[in-house]
Amino acid sequence: MRKELKDMKKLKSLGLIFLATSLMLGFYACEDDEPINQGNSIIPPTAPSRSIAEIAIADSRTDSMAVALDVANLNPIFEGPGAFTVFAPNNQAFVDVLASDSTWNRISDINVTALTNLLYYHVLSSKVMSTDLTDDTYGVTLNTQGTASKERTVLEVDITRGATLNNSANITVANLEATNGVIHVINEVLMPQNIVQIALDDERFTSLVTALSVFGDTLTGALSGAGPFTVFAPTNAAFQRLLDSDTTWNSVRDIPRSTLKSVLEYHVISGANARAVTLRQNQNLTTLNNLTLQVDLSSGAQLQTRSMAQRNVNIIVTDVQGTNGVIHAVDEVLLP
Repeated sequence: MRKELKDMKKLKSLGLIFLATSLMLGFYACEDDEPINQGNSIIPPTAPSRSIAEIAIADSRTDSMAVALDVANLNPIFEGPGAFTVFAPNNQAFVDVLASDSTWNRISDINVTALTNLLYYHVLSSKVMSTDLTDDTYGVTLNTQGTASKERTVLEVDITRGATLNNSANITVANLEATNGVIHVINEVLMPQNIVQIALDDERFTSLVTALSVFGDTLTGALSGAGPFTVFAPTNAAFQRLLDSDTTWNSVRDIPRSTLKSVLEYHVISGANARAVTLRQNQNLTTLNNLTLQVDLSSGAQLQTRSMAQRNVNIIVTDVQGTNGVIHAVDEVLLP
């Protein structure tokens, strides 16, 4: 890896200029993006002059990212027209990921296909500035690893405690604008996630995670498998409404195990990656416990359960795509 970094440094001496360091290190737009007053004149901000690939090479914080793009032969893409948003791991992040596998001493030791998938997981197919990121949302990446029909996997954005991705990686430098998009530097290499990992990282599904944990690795292990799976995931508020329906239940652990298992399995469709566009009016979906859910699109996206006591349940978030399936969030716990 040191030799690779040295080679990239040589490229800099061939005419690439270091990116100006006047960018603020917080999660804010650069002051240089604003017009500058000089007397009675206003000097407009300077337009970006370099591509994403050129910025990655020129900036000492992203040397390893530049090496990775070169090894994966992705430079032509990120030198070409955009727009893209790249969450670029810094050099230490790549050092850490290389240390996680004893067979990797440098970036070129990583299988090219695996490296390409990994890099694509850090890229969105549109330009997203820091001010455009909102809390508890998902960005659709270029990564399609593990998906049956090349569906693009997602990463989660959380800005409640600073800007983080997948509840783990911090954005340390924001808004390095390029001619074909923008780079945000992060302090960790992100790994594409399966549906269990997505639920674990999203604070809106902590009750669901707790319910799954009642059965140890039985359900989480199954849902971490190859799939594909479609999961209708109740939010924390949905589980709270279920608990409120029985005065003897203070937490999901108070629900009888047999009842809880049946309920959880009723939220899973096995063998299908059913994205929102594939759902049809009156479509019957067969659940993991061999029961049915019916799709009702007459008043928005809803599910009709087998329970006569339950009204139609709203699908409130769609197409949270993982490597082995897709999650749709629902606002009620589905009752079989």
